[in-house]
Amino acid sequence: MKKVIIIGPAHPLRGGLASFDQRLCLEFQNAGYDASIYSFSLQYPDFLFPGTTQYSSDPAPSDIKIVTAINSINPFNWIKVGLKLKQLKPDLVVVRFWLPLMGPALGSILRLLKGNKHSKIVAITDNIIPHEKRPGDRPFTRYFLKSCDGFVTMSTKVLNDLRSFEKNKPAKEVKHPLYDNFGEAVLKSTAKNQLGIDVNQPIVLFFGFIRKYKGLDLLLDAISLLKQKGQLNFKLLVAGEYYEESAFYLNKIKDLGIENDVIQRTEFIPDSEVRYYLSAADLVVQPYRNATQSGVTPLAYHFEKPMIVTNVGGLPSLVPHNKVGLVCEPNAESIADAIIRYFELGEEFFLPHLREEKSKYSWSQLMNTLTTIVPDKTIRNDVS
Repeated sequence: MKKVIIIGPAHPLRGGLASFDQRLCLEFQNAGYDASIYSFSLQYPDFLFPGTTQYSSDPAPSDIKIVTAINSINPFNWIKVGLKLKQLKPDLVVVRFWLPLMGPALGSILRLLKGNKHSKIVAITDNIIPHEKRPGDRPFTRYFLKSCDGFVTMSTKVLNDLRSFEKNKPAKEVKHPLYDNFGEAVLKSTAKNQLGIDVNQPIVLFFGFIRKYKGLDLLLDAISLLKQKGQLNFKLLVAGEYYEESAFYLNKIKDLGIENDVIQRTEFIPDSEVRYYLSAADLVVQPYRNATQSGVTPLAYHFEKPMIVTNVGGLPSLVPHNKVGLVCEPNAESIADAIIRYFELGEEFFLPHLREEKSKYSWSQLMNTLTTIVPDKTIRNDVS
């Protein structure tokens, strides 16, 4: 039985990366691999973490092995973990890379691991150039990339960004698999009752962590425009934790006079409740200012919810216009026009296309790419 180790966040850490890693580990196990996750004992120092807590209140998954081991800021820990993984001699190491800050820790661990001259190392690169730039981004990223044998991206933009750093090693784009680990959809009325929302009220959903690049303020301006035009026939449900100062958004909602038009559930949404928010929605809006890919998109696909996305990064390629949803420009007027267009067409217009497109988003395709992208004979054990 071949051994696979995934390096990345997992329970008790929370969030989309942890959910993704756990679902991927399960896919490897179901395919007959000896798979486990090496996660972080310290992912971020508290002063660098923008949310309320890094930890989940959900129970630990009982069907996968998670080793809490990596301290992202302790070089002595990197040596210990790297030598341990070298000794375990996995056939394949899948490592998540989403932030340059993780480059020194992960790059050092992988350099030690590669001393066994056996393990293939493939990185799933969620971002190469981060949304919010910081000193050291480029050298940290370069240091990490040199320690890998191959790469998988989930958008064309990230693949292009990767090629600006690493031009020769194997790399391939694979669609972000569906988040099918949050349970099945429930009736809209059931979901709304669960959330305490009027069952007769149409719902437009903004879902996920709230950060400037995600453009919630643009959506709030669009809501104001629709209200002024007398075309606000729904409630906006904002579901997700603030990862920056909340006062800006709260003041904006008040200044625009849309307090009664916005339902705010601005705390972290536990995995067990995700399906209720998606099931309650008529439409999911991603009003991003910039983007690579988004974990909200495969979530909407799984629950068969039409989407409005802005014409930035990899989003338009994931949401075919006038089929799965609508693509608009990242400004309030264009977002408002797209919402009007959605309600003119209706949900049933989009559902057949959604169901056809979602079949392309499979975990098995990602797993197969990870296992085959680097042929055994091309493993590079140098990191010069």
